[in-house]
Parts: sequence; C-alpha cells; structure tokens
Amino acid sequence: MAVSPWLASNRSPTARRILRVRGTIQGVGFRPFIYKAATALGLRGSVWNDPDGVVVDAEGDPAALEGLRLRILEMPPSRARVERIEVEEAEVLGLGAFRIRLSEEGRATSARVSPDLAACEACLAEMADPADRRFGYPFINCTECGPRYTIAHDVPYDRSRTTMSGFAMCAPCAAEYEDPRSRRFHAQPNACPSCGPRIWVAGSPARDAVEAAVTVLRGGGVVAVRGLGGFHLACDAYDTQAVARLRERKRRGEKPFAVMFADLASIEGETVVEGAARDALLGSHRPIVLLPRRDSSRLAAALAPGLREVGAFLAYTPLHHGLMRAFGGPLVMTSGNLSEEPIAAGNAEALERLAGIADLFLLHDREIHMRADDSVVRVVLGQERVLRRSRGHVPGAIDLGFHGPAVLAVGADLKNAFCLTTGEAAILSQHIGDLESYETQRLWSEV
Repeated sequence: MAVSPWLASNRSPTARRILRVRGTIQGVGFRPFIYKAATALGLRGSVWNDPDGVVVDAEGDPAALEGLRLRILEMPPSRARVERIEVEEAEVLGLGAFRIRLSEEGRATSARVSPDLAACEACLAEMADPADRRFGYPFINCTECGPRYTIAHDVPYDRSRTTMSGFAMCAPCAAEYEDPRSRRFHAQPNACPSCGPRIWVAGSPARDAVEAAVTVLRGGGVVAVRGLGGFHLACDAYDTQAVARLRERKRRGEKPFAVMFADLASIEGETVVEGAARDALLGSHRPIVLLPRRDSSRLAAALAPGLREVGAFLAYTPLHHGLMRAFGGPLVMTSGNLSEEPIAAGNAEALERLAGIADLFLLHDREIHMRADDSVVRVVLGQERVLRRSRGHVPGAIDLGFHGPAVLAVGADLKNAFCLTTGEAAILSQHIGDLESYETQRLWSEV
C-alpha cells in the first residue's frame, strides 16, 4: 500500500502502533530498511533492536502504519526472515522525526543473528577499483554481505557486541554508517584500510601478505589462511606433490579435500555444473558442492582418491577473492586442523596447532568468536541437500509450523550437531564433528 509522503507528513498523527518483529532480522540491514520505509510513508517514531528481534514505535496516518506492516511482511531485506509481527495499539504522543535508537539490552529468548554472507558484487567491484578507497581491502562489507554469526558475541546485534568493537570507525566510515542513502547505513562490521582489521604473514617482513602467500603456494608449499569461521589449509590443487604433502602432514588418509575457485567458469572447466548445483555455488551461503569431475580435469587425483566427484566452492570472503585472483588457479581449501580436531580459529592457536602442517601463516586481527566450518551440499533429483550444515546456514532457523516447548536435542557422539527449539522454530548448530576429543567437546559447549 503506497501513501504519498507529502500527504502523510502534512496530516496530524492519528494513530500509534508498536510493532514487534520476530525472526532472523538482526545483521541483515533490517533497521535501515524500517527507517527508509517509515520515512517514505511519512511516519514518525523510532526503531531499535531488542533481545527478541526488532521493535518499531511509529505514529502517523493509519493507512501509512498498515503500509509499513505490509512492507515488513511482503518486502523485507533479501537476507531477512520475518516469522511474525505482534502489533500493539498505543497512545498518540506526538513522536519526533523517525530515527534508529540504541538497542535495548536484556535476556534474549528468540532473537537470532543472520548467518555469515558471501561478499556481494557491489563490494567486490569496489575492491577491484583502483580509484576506490577500499581497493584491495580484504575486509570490505556492507549490509548485504560480510560476517555475522562468527563475529557476534551476543544479541541485540550491534557493533559493540561483535569482535569489531575494538575498531573505531574513521570519519568516512562513520559518515557512511550514519547515511540512510548508503548501503553501509548501520552495517555493523563496516571498516576500511584506515580503521579496520589488517592482514599479515607470521614471521615474515613481507609488506604484501597476499603476495608472500602466493609465492609459497606456487612453490608447492602449504599456507594456513585465517578466514571467516576459522583457518583453511591451502595448496595448489593442480600440484600432485603439494596435495600429497598436505595429506601426509594433516594425517588425512584418503578423505577428500575441497577445492576453491575464483569464478564459476573455472569450476565449469573442471567439473559438470548444472541447474541447482549452479544455484548452490552462487548462493549467498557459498557451500562446498559435490560435482562430477570432467575427464579432462587437471586437478590432482590425490584430491579425492578413487572418487569421480570433486567438492568445489567459490571464494566467499574478500580475502579469499584477493588470494584466488593473485594466485590465478584453484586451491585446496581444507579445514585448518589435524584430522578429527576442531578447526583452528585464533592466531596463537593456529601457530601452535598447525606448526607441523603449514609453511606460512596468513593472519588477520578480526577475531573469530564462533567457529564455523564450510557447509557441504549435494544436488539430488534437482534439489540441494545439505550434508554438512555450517557456515552460511547457521544459525538460520527451520519453521516447525506450530508452537511448541523449548527442547534441546544434544546430538550424537559421531558427526555431532545439536538442535534447540524455541517456540515455532528449530535452530540447528553448525557441524561440530566426532566428540572423541576434549577439544571437540569444548567446542560443543561453546556453541
């Protein structure tokens, strides 16, 4: 329902409603969306995160208020999932111009942060533009993309409750953050080379960390890369000796390695990509997709001994994009751990645990609060089926279709993942793995 902003703004407020929106709506640009919609409809009031979702306190013409409710239900941000809206009539107070308020703290019962999102095309275009102030910046992001779950300490989802809290925004970044016209309006991980996280290589005087990593990779070495939800171990996917070396050091046996590619065309050159598999590869969750290998593929046979499939996925963080572009070919990107251990997340932890595996460490100082391995999917009968549910999916909820009690299902001893139901939704944890070791049991408790 459209209401002329001029007409709405020139009427006296005749109604006030408080809308409590529930679902996966924190970390997806939902408050900026509400701000823009309410302003366009001539409404007054405010919007803020609370421990259970988002609250809108709006005053104005009843038709405009109903228009806002319909926009929330029918046209929310692409990454948002609205489960319900509770509407409360309230006394008209003569509220001021619409604004985004500070979040309301308290004990969370249903609020969920969005899953981590792959770098969007707009950010990648800026990253590739020599004239842009974020040219080559490996942590570029906006409200449409970037880290969410892996950096969040708590809800409500605000910068102060993320691992970005220690990075004070510079004046240009702060101006974007406050500008409703910017796609970085209230983007919590917003940063640039002047004020944000940085990368470096451990124990090396190299000024260009990516270049140093590429040199090692081209020489057949193994590089530990700190990513979004933990470390990857990378090597040249065409180099049989490098793959064998990584397999021996990681004690991997014959379990397959996943391969990261710079773009879809590169994957299509090595594997058969059709229909739903293409959609999965290009989706914002960027999973590893199991694909038939072409007879002409140059990928090392040791990637997946005895199998005709390859686990392929696209670069999904700006750092991965920069590394893949500089290297110029596919890279093994497997979990940064010894077999059956949790993925390493911290710099010091990785330097200790991966010391016998990696020849070089590509590090950064944006801390990872919650580990998350890469998700793995297969296409069956034209439908994407999740085999390992983790980064990009978690903590997305599954609609139960009814309201039930809170139940915790703690999961199995092997291939563990647990599930928590909260009202109408079930929330699955990320893949945790076999609970044989103390380290994995500790990860289970953290998650």
